[in-house]
Amino acid sequence: MSDGGLTPEQTQRIVAIAMDLARDGDTVQLAEFVDHGLPVDVADADANTLLMLAAYHGHAGTVRALLDRGADPDLRNARDQSPIAGALFKGADDVVAVLLEAGADLDAGTPTARAAAAMFGREHLLAD
Repeated sequence: MSDGGLTPEQTQRIVAIAMDLARDGDTVQLAEFVDHGLPVDVADADANTLLMLAAYHGHAGTVRALLDRGADPDLRNARDQSPIAGALFKGADDVVAVLLEAGADLDAGTPTARAAAAMFGREHLLAD
């Protein structure tokens, strides 16, 4: 992120606000942050990206907006979890559909999306 003279503390606060917007599914405000220079794949201390948090919290519109802005659908967090596996775990079928459309890797992470789907009886969501 071009810091525009921000201190590390100010930059950290902006990232924290963006993470909260992703969790809350506040697509409009989050898109403004990204459109004004916040890296779309910025991550928190646990390596959760904006996309991971939006996916995990079931916000398909926010996930789509982040993908439209170049978010990587396969970035995994510090626990090696992928956004699509998180969406499967949470039962966010609409998020799973958006991530599948974006070409999310079904075999990346621990557990993989395929394994998560099997664990939670959601294999039908991954069928071609």
